Amino acid sequence: MKFIEAHVEHLLGSRVVDVNGVAVGKVEEMRAETIDGETVVTEFHLGTAAVFERIGAFVTQLPFFRHIPYARRGYRVRWNELDLSNPYALRVTVRRDQLARMELDAESGKR
Repeated sequence: MKFIEAHVEHLLGSRVVDVNGVAVGKVEEMRAETIDGETVVTEFHLGTAAVFERIGAFVTQLPFFRHIPYARRGYRVRWNELDLSNPYALRVTVRRDQLARMELDAESGKR
């Protein structure tokens, strides 16, 4: 059965593993583009950097957030690297170390 479309809002917060079953992170943000009149997701962002990207990087500018230790890294997953055939058990089609990294700069709050 070929996967055509999904309610992407149901994917937010979903845990994602790689091809070896290693945890990658949770879906926190998505990037979409309009292509030929259709809105399509082109990229998924996973991990804590994506959380702060979603709620606004301005949060990292608050003085007390600078002193809380948290991982400021995440992953960018291209649309074709995420297996959506089972939306209840998301997997990337590559190893975690092959995914594009994203990092949130603690000082500026930007990627």
